[in-house]
Amino acid sequence: MAHHVTADASDQWDHIVIGAGPAGLTAAYELSKLGKRVLVLEAAPGTGGFSRTETILGARVDLGPHRFFSADPRVNAVWLDLIGSDYVMVDRQTRILYRGELFDYPLRPANALAKMGAISAVYCLLSYAKSRLSPPADQSTFEGWVTARFGKQLYEMFFKTYSERLWGIPCDRLDADFAAQRIRKFSLGAALRAAVLPSSGRAHKTLADRFAYPIAGTGEVYDRMATQIGQRGGRVTCSAAVRRIVVEDEAVRGVELASGEFVECASVISTMPLTLMAAELPGRTAAVDLALGRLRYRNTQLVYLQIDAPSEFGDQWIYVHDARVQMGRLTNFSNWSCEVGGDRQSTILCAEYWASDEEEQWLKSDEQLIAAATADLALTGLVADGVVVAGEVRRLHRCYPVYDSGYREEMAVLTAFVDRVRGLQCIGRYGSFKYNNQDHSILMGVLAAENAALEADHDLWQVNTDHEAYQESSTIDES
Repeated sequence: MAHHVTADASDQWDHIVIGAGPAGLTAAYELSKLGKRVLVLEAAPGTGGFSRTETILGARVDLGPHRFFSADPRVNAVWLDLIGSDYVMVDRQTRILYRGELFDYPLRPANALAKMGAISAVYCLLSYAKSRLSPPADQSTFEGWVTARFGKQLYEMFFKTYSERLWGIPCDRLDADFAAQRIRKFSLGAALRAAVLPSSGRAHKTLADRFAYPIAGTGEVYDRMATQIGQRGGRVTCSAAVRRIVVEDEAVRGVELASGEFVECASVISTMPLTLMAAELPGRTAAVDLALGRLRYRNTQLVYLQIDAPSEFGDQWIYVHDARVQMGRLTNFSNWSCEVGGDRQSTILCAEYWASDEEEQWLKSDEQLIAAATADLALTGLVADGVVVAGEVRRLHRCYPVYDSGYREEMAVLTAFVDRVRGLQCIGRYGSFKYNNQDHSILMGVLAAENAALEADHDLWQVNTDHEAYQESSTIDES
């Protein structure tokens, strides 16, 4: 939902939030509930950030797949307060396409071993046994971390290709934090225990096979947030890019918009990319500049294809491990809710590609991307050849923080540099340089609002870390 209004410099705001994605809007929403006047400034023409829902090829669809699942009662309370009963429970089906076969993900031992054949299955089990008896010495990398928990054979089959395509670097250069945040304690051993003892009640978060989904799309949650912020006296201003946060004597004084307008405040919650925000703060040192030069983000290209046929597979999304194609993931919007994905006589699919600014992939035209996605889709064999009738492209800049080896040292420098500024908090996937799910970003927004309005002392940098306790204390179901 776009709110095209001017940020009037004469208005008095208790807090300014930069960015109208899940983290920023949640912070503003919580502040407005506490009676604070809050201004949200969003560079894009609409709200929702990476989790928005748009009309593409005549259908309402999300920007890629966005599953909501949380074990945190605070996060679930926010989500339910907004969406009410306007959601459905979706039976999750996500699989990996590998050598023409579809394997369940999260990996289910019986399914994986049966589909790969007896010889490969034996190699995988022997490889896993070897990793348990003699774990990799270096588990600080994604390759070492996953190999220790799945074995070398399964790592190369089901993790390596996708991860290197997503991040653009070899897995022995990718920090293990990515695995710790996304896979957590899941392992082949955990999968085997879940298969043998399915009623143990200790299934890992990664194994959750149902999730709640808004009937009108993921973006509906954030559209409602924006509306309620306005109803409580706040303001959500889209197409209002921020140039810099104005700081004097190591305290926030306000923000300067790209238009040159200055808006005064004493508290800023920023979800803009951490590197862009910090680069405009005063007092940078050589160490800070070095950290800014090393930390980088990865871009996404979403290619939407309209298929002149009903859905042919039941997955919400599929991870593509096929050296013949560049596509990394394929979303099928027919398998989400009754209001998302079109009229069911045709199908809207979304092929994802990833690239850095300097790569040729990022510079391709929409026509080139649609042609490439159409060809890739035919090669996967997931749909019949010749059924693609239309395509559209969306480009998302800086949407994945790259966990390159050594990034934690750079982050330590930047967090110390940012934390010295009174009245400034950084949250969200972009703002905290963390590979957040929606629930992590919503939690960051809640905690940031409590810090700003209630003088709480939450350490926001610790949300979504490998040290986080993520226990099954609260989940959303049909009731």
